Amino acid sequence: MKILEAKITEEIKGLKGRIGLVIEIGEEQIQVNGLDVFQSASLIKIPILIEALRQCEDGKMSESDPVPIVKEAIVGGSGVLQALSPNALLTVKDLMTLMIIVSDNTATNLLIDLLGMNTINRFLRQFGLTRTELNRKMLDFQAIEQGRDNYTSPLDIVQCLKWMKEGTVLSKDSQLIALEIMRNQQFKDKLPAQIDHNQVFVANKTGELPKVEHDCAVIQYGAKTAFVSVLMDQLENLHAGKQTLNIIGKHIYDYLVD
Repeated sequence: MKILEAKITEEIKGLKGRIGLVIEIGEEQIQVNGLDVFQSASLIKIPILIEALRQCEDGKMSESDPVPIVKEAIVGGSGVLQALSPNALLTVKDLMTLMIIVSDNTATNLLIDLLGMNTINRFLRQFGLTRTELNRKMLDFQAIEQGRDNYTSPLDIVQCLKWMKEGTVLSKDSQLIALEIMRNQQFKDKLPAQIDHNQVFVANKTGELPKVEHDCAVIQYGAKTAFVSVLMDQLENLHAGKQTLNIIGKHIYDYLVD
């Protein structure tokens, strides 16, 4: 693990921007600015997924509940729902899946309405994610102009990833659903880009904004599992940030399979 830490330290020292990362493998952890708060970008969709699964477990809603995709709810940015005919009917699980695998903003906003923004934030506080806040919907530019944004930290994101595989925040069935959704991620050009997916299990979620590049992942090889979150902002060069994520992912992969 010391060798892995040295390789990653060497990789990030020339980055022109701010970086925070946490890599946890077994009882060992590498942490750089793990408690720093960043704009969450689409990483906020991970705790939303967890709270959606929790509410399904509690019977507040069902994964099979139908949700109409009304015209008024459709927003742009990433996702596919904006291209569907108005009044399409999807299930809660469909929305959870689209929110993660193609980072669909309309699906995310519909889930925020279903779950309740205050309820999501209450869940974050209840379970100790003190550096994570949901203060606006996706593509709510008016909220951003008013100074309301969504935030998280590398350590909080790693905790969310761990809940998808262990612990009691989610049931075993919900953990399997969460990881399967994450495993079907379509955006794999950051941490997973140089990983052999036939050899290891990878479940990841990306996020990006101007000058921001994030990715987080559960990477498993045999009995070894890495929980990884890397958040970057103030980047002068987004391509350089993405390349850094590629190489960090490759170093972790090499460590696991060695």
